[in-house]
Amino acid sequence: MDQTSPIKLIDDFLGSIQIFSSAVNDLFEEQLREVTGSNLTFSQLKLLNLIAHTEGHTVSDVAAFLGVSNAAASKGVDRLVRRGLLRRDEAESDRRAVELSLTPAGRELLEKYEDLTHQAMTELFGGLSPKELRDTARLLDRLSVSIVDKDDEVCFRCGIHFRDRCLLRQARRRDCYFHLHRKRRQAAGGMLRPQ
Repeated sequence: MDQTSPIKLIDDFLGSIQIFSSAVNDLFEEQLREVTGSNLTFSQLKLLNLIAHTEGHTVSDVAAFLGVSNAAASKGVDRLVRRGLLRRDEAESDRRAVELSLTPAGRELLEKYEDLTHQAMTELFGGLSPKELRDTARLLDRLSVSIVDKDDEVCFRCGIHFRDRCLLRQARRRDCYFHLHRKRRQAAGGMLRPQ
C-alpha cells in the first residue's frame, strides 16, 4: 500500500492516538501505584474522583459512571468504605437512598494523586505551547464529535477529566453527569465542593 494513501495516513494517525492514549493511561496508573502501592485500582480512583466533585449519589449513578453493574458498583463502594476512604450515610430526604462522601483519608489520597499527576503532566507537556495544546485538543474534539452519535444517555466519556467546555455536550447535546449535577446543585442553592 502506498505510504501516502489517505487510508494509510488515517491508519497511522489512529495508531498514534491509540499509542498515546495507552501511554497516558499507563502513566496515570503508575502515579496511582506510587501513591497507594497496589491498594487501589484506577476504577476505584475514578469513583473517589466522582464523589469528590459531586454530591448525592445512588449506586446506579456510580454504576453508570464506572460502566459496571449495580452489584459491582455496590461492591466497589463497600471496599472503599472498608478501607476508610468513603463514608456511606442515609440520605436525609430518603432513608433508602445512600449519600457517599470522601473521608479525610480519601480526600488526602486523591489530593496526593492529583498533585503527582499534575506534576508529571506539566513535565511531559511543558515543551508544548498553549496554542499547540489548544489546537490539538480542538482537533481531537472535532474528531470525537464526528464519531460519537447523539443519544439521550448521560455522558461519562471524560472520565476523571471533566471540562466545563465540552464539544460533545455542545455539538451532540449530550447530557454530562458532572454538568447536570452542577446545574442541579446551583438550582437548589447549594454550593459544590471545591475541585
